[in-house]
Amino acid sequence: MIAVLGYLGILVALASAAVLAAAGIRAARGGDAAVVGRAAVGVLAGALTAFVALELAILAHDFSIHYVARNTATTTPFLFLLASGWAALEGSIVLWGVMLGLFTFLVARRVAAGDRLGLGALAVLGGVGVFWFGLMATAANPFALCTEVVGGVCTAKSWLPVGQAVAPAEGLGPNPLLQNHILMAVHPPMLYLGYVGFTVPFAYAISALAQRIQGRAWLVDTHRWSLVAWIFLTAGIMLGGWWSYEVLGWGGYWAWDPVENAALLPWLVGTAFVHSAIVQRRRGMLQAWNFVLVIATFALTILGTFLTRSGVIVSVHSFTQSAVGPILLGFLALVVVASLGLFAARAHLVASSPRLDSLVSREGFLLANNLLLSLFAFTVLFGTLYPLVVDAFTGREVSIGRPFYDRVTIPIAFALLLAVGVGSVTPWRAATPAVLWRRTRDGVASGLVAGALAVVAGVRSLPVVVVVVLAGFVVGTIVGFLAHQVGRRRGTESPLKALRTVVLGDLGYWGGQLSHVGLALLAVGVAATSVLAVHDQVRLGIGESAEAAGRCVTLAGTFDETTPNRVSRGFRVVVSDETCTDPIAEVVPRVNRYAGSSQAIASPGVHTGLLADVYVAIAAEGDDGVTFDVSVFPLQWLVWVAGALIALGGLVALGRKVPRGRAARPHPTPEVVDV
Repeated sequence: MIAVLGYLGILVALASAAVLAAAGIRAARGGDAAVVGRAAVGVLAGALTAFVALELAILAHDFSIHYVARNTATTTPFLFLLASGWAALEGSIVLWGVMLGLFTFLVARRVAAGDRLGLGALAVLGGVGVFWFGLMATAANPFALCTEVVGGVCTAKSWLPVGQAVAPAEGLGPNPLLQNHILMAVHPPMLYLGYVGFTVPFAYAISALAQRIQGRAWLVDTHRWSLVAWIFLTAGIMLGGWWSYEVLGWGGYWAWDPVENAALLPWLVGTAFVHSAIVQRRRGMLQAWNFVLVIATFALTILGTFLTRSGVIVSVHSFTQSAVGPILLGFLALVVVASLGLFAARAHLVASSPRLDSLVSREGFLLANNLLLSLFAFTVLFGTLYPLVVDAFTGREVSIGRPFYDRVTIPIAFALLLAVGVGSVTPWRAATPAVLWRRTRDGVASGLVAGALAVVAGVRSLPVVVVVVLAGFVVGTIVGFLAHQVGRRRGTESPLKALRTVVLGDLGYWGGQLSHVGLALLAVGVAATSVLAVHDQVRLGIGESAEAAGRCVTLAGTFDETTPNRVSRGFRVVVSDETCTDPIAEVVPRVNRYAGSSQAIASPGVHTGLLADVYVAIAAEGDDGVTFDVSVFPLQWLVWVAGALIALGGLVALGRKVPRGRAARPHPTPEVVDV
């Protein structure tokens, strides 16, 4: 019964999406728009019905449903039972559909009758919905019934939720890696909200191109949607890094894994789009470029979905091979060919725009920022796809790892930091050398002081010192500019009131600067945790101590722990200073074994300190002792704090309202050329 209800929900969402696509096109051409809103409600209602039905089936342990039998068990804790709704292939696509339905409904609420641009965007959203819900109804049906049980395991399924089902007595349970940390319940939904959120600006862009609507209107209407998608994607990527650090035990948070790259790619291009849109809204420039960026961002979200769900790559993130892969690849090809074809047909309408007055201007540096982000994205895309292309055409297995990415992306990152620091405070249109120096001299001083302090503290790595100098420059420039703006008002207001007036006067700008500060701090954190990290390996018996990575580690004892869903063997490791006389902390790395899986999952023990994290992971266990990988990561906390600041900056920027009327005319504010 639950399976039938859930499948009916999918069919309702599919039919509603088809109606929305057709009705949106008719309404954009002057037809009746009343049915559009009802169709959007139908999409959301159908998607929610399917999602709730799947969760109810999971909570009820209805193992007659293939997905439930293969991905849950009666011993799975409640939180991970809920997360099982999106922890595997079919469930993740259901969650994707819910979010698409939610965004579609929210857009429909803001679109009025006669709004050709918005109605056309809803038609595009309906078309995208037809694909996703059609995928759920066919190749990725989460409500397919189990039709064969061998050895207590569901081994075959029906295509539709009809007929005689056979239910095993117990399910296999979730992938052990996906029930080992609470972040599994948070990281994927955040990432999906970011992925799906970029469908909205894409839909508006296609609507504008299809209807020959020129100007800034589509950017103004999607300003907040783009920021919301970017914020969630940022948070999803950072939470994914944190999950990797806490769960996988390999001693890091970013390995340039192809699926990690698949999430980074739309973030890079989406970040370029968010910045480029500012230039068009302010100066009417980069019109064609914005269309290319938003199309590329949406296409990269589909590429990321393909890489994750097709099985073409081996990754802890990817799902098993299925028929979904070729379908997603076909949809990606359709999106790219159709979107770029439409853009080419309308190129004459968007090619003309005001010329750049000077490279030394806000828009000049934003253009440089765009080019650098695009180059960064192309590098990551090449490194991700090259091994797949070689394997597909030659059968040879090649790999591209960290050395390639570090060698190519580090110079780009340096240039990006410099462009962010200077461009953040550069006036629009043109800046004289005197103005530029006055606005950046605080940053230059801060960067030099920060670099000198790093050298005094013992940092001897030139790349790390350069990063510290550039980060100090970015932070110092932004803080100095803010202090100057506040100082100009201190004659009539108190310092706190002046600060409030300045920041609230342009939340969009200062939210962006907060994100830039977070980016600078992230660069320092990444440099410190990668270049300055110390790794060692030590073998210990009970009660033995040894020096490793500049710390003294002692194996104080072991313990066994049994819970309903797993059996754990843990090791109490005391971390002390080099003399072994001053204990710092006790960490507990462990090996977990889950019911229904023969795969043992090792979890690291981590002590977070102000100066460094001590990271202890189990490498091997034998009769004569346990081998531990011991790592010390300087300033690891800075990575998490910086990521939070980047996302927080986007939230602050959401407070800025862009008047609808600004879409039709240039920005009227006269340029300030001095401070």
